[in-house]
Amino acid sequence: MTRALHLCIIDGHPDPDPARFIHALADRYAQGATASGHEVRRIDVAKLDLPIVRSRHQWEEEPIPADIRTAQETIAWADHLVILYPLWLGDVPALLKAFLEQVMRPGFAFDPGGSGLPRKKLKGRTARLVVTMGMPALFYRAYYGSHSVKSFERNILRFVGIRPVGHVLIGNVESDAEAREEWLRELQQLGSLGN
Repeated sequence: MTRALHLCIIDGHPDPDPARFIHALADRYAQGATASGHEVRRIDVAKLDLPIVRSRHQWEEEPIPADIRTAQETIAWADHLVILYPLWLGDVPALLKAFLEQVMRPGFAFDPGGSGLPRKKLKGRTARLVVTMGMPALFYRAYYGSHSVKSFERNILRFVGIRPVGHVLIGNVESDAEAREEWLRELQQLGSLGN
């Protein structure tokens, strides 16, 4: 086994109902990771006290909410982030976007820098996006070009220095139980590898 990693699971489903498949995927990843000796911390976006950022002043100057401060500490601690979410209207759910706007504030995720180029403060971390959707994943890749996943990677994660970023796209999420169990096994395996 490779060295034990610090793994941060960000469960981005806005519905806290435990029946949501995203939660089961996050649970299975955590099981695989802890069984292999990795340290795991989890952020469940649906359970956070999460105000929406409404102004640049709020984003840059106002105090950071307690749940966001804790999330930032977890992200800073992590070697690898696993971010799971359902594709809603072709993008991340609004609550996950609100979380990202809060957590990726200047001073924590990046420094604006005097030259106009920001200094990436989360370098040295890697990530994996796990995205569920109703349509076939192949159709999402071929027809839509995985546009929201690419945007997330380029405009948020790489912007703050997190790279490389892997992807798991799970299409036909309402498919049969056997297919869902196969995805759960795959997430458990990724967790055991810390990937």
